[in-house]
Amino acid sequence: MKYMIMLYASPATRDALSAGQRDEVLRDHDRFRGLTDGSGELLGAETLADPSTAVTVRIREGIPTVTAGSCGEAGEHLSGYYLVDCESRERAVELAALVPAGYTATEVRPLMNQNGTEM
Repeated sequence: MKYMIMLYASPATRDALSAGQRDEVLRDHDRFRGLTDGSGELLGAETLADPSTAVTVRIREGIPTVTAGSCGEAGEHLSGYYLVDCESRERAVELAALVPAGYTATEVRPLMNQNGTEM
């Protein structure tokens, strides 16, 4: 089954890290990617740009409205994700628990196909 492990962060938390701590987090991500790539579970992973670079598009009565910034809570934002294919929800949660520290939350959600069944 396919799951997205979404990483939520706070810019203030990220900015509080020292250069050494940021390097350690990057090394930890490299190890996590190596583990999940080696097991064949990793399908993809990306880091997202700072939320200040985002725009939010909302459609109201058929009219798109574009506003600067992320649509998330002011204190945290989606900062990246891992896309994994593993045997169970429990394994996806186990992998999420191995994601390097430094995030305010890590969410695990199954992917669904067009007819609404989990992939």
